[in-house]
Amino acid sequence: MPRTPVMSDYPDSVAFLGQWGRFQQVVFFLLCASIVPNGFGAFNLVFLTDAPGFRLDVVRNLSAQGLVPGRDVNLTDLEQEGCVDGWSYSRDVYQSTIVSEFDLVCSEQWKLTFISTVFFVGVLLGSFFSGQLSDRFGRKPVLFLTMGVQMVFTFIQVFSTSWIMFTVLLFINGLGQISNFVAALVLGTYERGFLFQFYHRATDMLTVFVFFTLGYMMLPGCAYLLRDWTSLLLALSLPCLAYLPLWWFIPESPRWLLSQGRVEEAESIVRKAAKWNKVQAPLVIFQDYTTDLKENPNAFDLLRTSSIRITTLLLCLVTFATCTGYYGLSFNTSQLHADPYMSCFISAAVEVPAYISGWLVLRYFPRRRSICCSLLLQAVSLFLIQLVPQTLPYLSIALEMLAKYFVTITFSMMFAYIAELYPTLLRNTAVGVCSTFGLLNLIPPSLESIFSHAYISLPSESPFVDTYVLHLPYIIIGTLGCVAALAALYIPESFGQPLPETIQQMHKRERWALYTEF
Repeated sequence: MPRTPVMSDYPDSVAFLGQWGRFQQVVFFLLCASIVPNGFGAFNLVFLTDAPGFRLDVVRNLSAQGLVPGRDVNLTDLEQEGCVDGWSYSRDVYQSTIVSEFDLVCSEQWKLTFISTVFFVGVLLGSFFSGQLSDRFGRKPVLFLTMGVQMVFTFIQVFSTSWIMFTVLLFINGLGQISNFVAALVLGTYERGFLFQFYHRATDMLTVFVFFTLGYMMLPGCAYLLRDWTSLLLALSLPCLAYLPLWWFIPESPRWLLSQGRVEEAESIVRKAAKWNKVQAPLVIFQDYTTDLKENPNAFDLLRTSSIRITTLLLCLVTFATCTGYYGLSFNTSQLHADPYMSCFISAAVEVPAYISGWLVLRYFPRRRSICCSLLLQAVSLFLIQLVPQTLPYLSIALEMLAKYFVTITFSMMFAYIAELYPTLLRNTAVGVCSTFGLLNLIPPSLESIFSHAYISLPSESPFVDTYVLHLPYIIIGTLGCVAALAALYIPESFGQPLPETIQQMHKRERWALYTEF
C-alpha cells in the first residue's frame, strides 16, 4: 500500500533562507504581475457585450427594397415591421462592440446570453481540471500553459468573422481565465516554501488580490480610451508576451516536488534561493524523506473520509454563496452610474479597502468566525436595500457597494482558508474544485442574468417589478449568505496552524475538529 512522505518539518528545513530575501521578493512579485491580466480579462464581457444605442436604418433598408421614404411607404408603418437587417448604432459610448459587429439585437439578442454562458462554462471546466493537473504535473507547467492559452486565443478572437467563431474562441479563452490565477495564487502564497507564518501568508494574499484588482481597475480606463472591441482584446493579449520570459525566473514549488519524491530538484531550487539571498545552505537540506508515495491524486481524494468529505462539501457551499454574491454584484455595474466606465471603476475600486480589510482579518482573527460575520453583514446590507425608498437611489447604491465590500472580504478569505486546510498533494485540486462549485452561479439562468434583465422583464410601471423582481437577486444572495454563514461554523479552523503536508495530517485535524466547540 502506498505510503505518504515522512520528513523533518519543512519550514525548519528551509528556515536558513530567512523570511523575505531577494529570491522570495523576485519570485513573489513576478507571480503577482502574472495575475494582472486576470483582473483585466475577468470582466471584459461587461464592455465587449454591451449594447450601444441602435435604430433601424430606414434609408438603407428601403433602398435595398427599391423604395423611397415618403413616396412608396409611410414611415409610421415601420413600427409594425419588427427587426430587419440594417441597423445604425450610436457611437457616443462605444465605437464598436460585438453587438454592433454581429448585429446581436432584437431577435438575435439571445446570442449574448449564450456567448456569456459558453465563456463561463469554459471558466468552470478550466477551474475544475487545472487544479487536478497542477497537483499531478506541477504548478509551474499549468501556470504557463493556461497563461499561453489565454493570451493566444484572446489574440485570435480579434479576427473573428462570425459570432460563432468568437464564441468558440471565447470558450477556449475561458479555460485559462481562472486557472492560471489559482495556480499563481497557490504557488505564490502557500508553496514558494519560504514564508511560513500565517501572518506572512495573509500579507501575500493581500498583495496577490491587489494585483488582481489593479487589472480590474485598468479595464474601464482601457475600454474608455480604446472604445472598440478589437482594440480592447489586443490590449489584453499582446502585453502577455512579456510574461513568457518569466519561465526562467519562476521555479516549481519545492513543496510539490517533495510530495512527488523529487528531492534533488527541490534541493536545487532551495540552494539557488540561498545563493540569491547570500546565505549558506547546509550539506543536506531535506532529511529522512521516503519516496514511496501515492501517485496521481484526484478530486475523489477530497471525499476519501467522512470528516474530509464534510469539510469539502461545506467549503463548496460557502464558496458557491460567496462567488454568487461577488460576481452578481460585480456584473451589476450598469446600475451604479450612467457612465458604464465609471460604474465599472466604482465596482473595482471598492475592492481595494475590502482586500486590505481581508488581510487584517486573516492576520489577526480566526477564519470561520470571520467568514461567518462577513457573510452576515453582506446579507444585512442587501436586505436593507428593500427598505430604501425609490427617491433615495444613491442610498441603495451605497448599500450595494457595502455588500460588495463585505463579500469581497469573504471572497479573498475563502481562497486562503481552502489552501490552508488541504495538504500539498491536494491543495490545487481542492481550490479548483471549490472554485468550480462557486462558479456554477455564472451559468444562466444566473443571478447576473437576473440583474441584467430585471428592468426589461416586466413593464417598468408594474408595482410587482419595483417590489419583488428588482429585489429578487438581493434576496437570493442575502439568503445564500445567511445559510453559508451557518455552514462556515462547522468547518475546521486553520488560524495559526501549519500547513498540512499529508492527507493523514489533514485527517487528524478534521477528526479533532469534530469534537471542538466553535
